[in-house]
Amino acid sequence: MRELTYREAVIEAIDEEMERDPLVFLMGEDIGEHWQGGCKEFEGLWPKYGSERVRETPISETAILGSAIGAAATGMRPIANIMFANFLGVPMDEIFNQLTKMKYMFGGKAKVPVTIHSISGGGLSCAAQHSVCVEGFLMSIPGLKIVSPATPYDAKGLLKSAIRDDNPVIYFEHLALLLGGLKGEVPKEDYTIPLGEADIKKEGSDVTVVAIANMVHVALAAADTLKKDGISVEVIDPRCIVPLDQNTIIESVKKTGKLVIIDEEPKTGSAASEISAVVAEEAMEYLDAPIKRVCAPNTPVPFSPVLEKFWMPDEEKLIKAINSIM
Repeated sequence: MRELTYREAVIEAIDEEMERDPLVFLMGEDIGEHWQGGCKEFEGLWPKYGSERVRETPISETAILGSAIGAAATGMRPIANIMFANFLGVPMDEIFNQLTKMKYMFGGKAKVPVTIHSISGGGLSCAAQHSVCVEGFLMSIPGLKIVSPATPYDAKGLLKSAIRDDNPVIYFEHLALLLGGLKGEVPKEDYTIPLGEADIKKEGSDVTVVAIANMVHVALAAADTLKKDGISVEVIDPRCIVPLDQNTIIESVKKTGKLVIIDEEPKTGSAASEISAVVAEEAMEYLDAPIKRVCAPNTPVPFSPVLEKFWMPDEEKLIKAINSIM
């Protein structure tokens, strides 16, 4: 099977959906003729589809998302690019009060198929305002689906599903995966991945590790290291934070009796916190040890490469947490 980079898989997904459905269009800042995305994540789309379907906007996240909501309510399928996850705070009224409540307030009759595309995550010294993961922060908003793929295969299949979904979806690309040149097998034929279906990236029997986005690769590296010590680690990638595939996680915990969650967010209010709460409520009797969360400190992301490395969850911290409950 051919291999694509994470970035190439994202571009191909958007291209195929725009070609398949004339109602799909892309809008946002710096996505048109000159930039084609701040990280070239839309490269080649403007030359093919032009300014009508790849719409350059002013630097106003509120205007971008407000326009996308209006377009979706009248039958279009916009992909609204909010360049970095940090900037989602600007159009929060549109997200919290409009986008996610229209279907509910109209008794389920309204469709608001908006895909919000955004870059999240640290590790490249982009400082406090361009490096956050906010899945846990957004989980408390009813009506919002949240996607965080870790591989090129998942990136393409999940993005196509997000675009076709009749509900609001936030789709995160992790910056380190986008710019790091990560490659993986991606089929040429059309395929989608259902939203809310986790993937067991590595099977194991001693401890379950649930890892989100770029932390999946950290968890797989830790699993290989611990294998030398006779510890078998099962690595689960939720892929979608909302809807969360609780069953796959709980079934794994029933098998291993131990759970560690690694999440590149500050621990308080993180997706790791919600996942641990679910397992504590639904599978406490299967746990042989306390649930451990490997998260970032409750501070902004530092700019200094040395401090950022200290701040980030990593393989060493994950191994330490696993060993503490073995």
